Amino acid sequence: LQAEEKAPRADVFWSGDPIRPFSLIRKGMVDAYPSPHASAIPSSWRAPDGAWTGFAARARVLIVNRNRVPADRTPRSIRSMIDPAWKGQSAIADPLHGTTTMQVAAWFAAWGDDKARGFLDALKGNAVRVVASNEEVARLVVAGEVAFGLADTDDAYVAMQEAAHIAVVYPDQDAEGTLVMPTSAVVVRNAPHPDTARALMDHLVSREVEQHLAENAAHIPLRAGIPVPPTLKPVTQIRAMSVDYGKLAQEMDRIRPWLKGWVGS
Repeated sequence: LQAEEKAPRADVFWSGDPIRPFSLIRKGMVDAYPSPHASAIPSSWRAPDGAWTGFAARARVLIVNRNRVPADRTPRSIRSMIDPAWKGQSAIADPLHGTTTMQVAAWFAAWGDDKARGFLDALKGNAVRVVASNEEVARLVVAGEVAFGLADTDDAYVAMQEAAHIAVVYPDQDAEGTLVMPTSAVVVRNAPHPDTARALMDHLVSREVEQHLAENAAHIPLRAGIPVPPTLKPVTQIRAMSVDYGKLAQEMDRIRPWLKGWVGS
């Protein structure tokens, strides 16, 4: 999209998270469009001017293997990954990619550099497995190769369909909360088909699409009145981590050099 800025071919960018569109917004590559179909989505999940609109969310959760974790020892916090009692028994996806990058950026934004770096170093010190993807985290938990791991709710949903011994924990509900990540859509500035772009935005942020994504992709609706997938929580029952998605986008860019060193060391 950035390479095609002067002659865009795409009309709409639909992102799997609310962060990537901000790189376009900062560069002036987005046309604000407050779709009337988004009016039922709470204002905390969309820009007031329509620059971006969030819908159909996922959350960062702990996937737990009940065969390895007794109910009375269930981890309730991401900090459980650095507990010596669980040394070598948890997993996380590579923080240079996907939603794990956003999670790490949220730690840096919420805790500050020293505490966030200390936590990541403690993950290594506790022999937390760093694997290629959230899907791989879920596979390891299902197979019992680790006791629990940090991934997304759609990965957790698939794991629970595959195995009866899987449980899901929304971490830090008595502390800073769980990171919630809506998908998001923006209209590309100078889109070749502006009317079609707005029509597509109307469709994407509609109730019908949120319901479809809930039923077929285990996403959490942001508007009220749509049933959530079985075993997952509605967004109103999740204590969400307080984040500024625009600032997280900048934080991701800022910490990437340090993360490359952390992954490679």
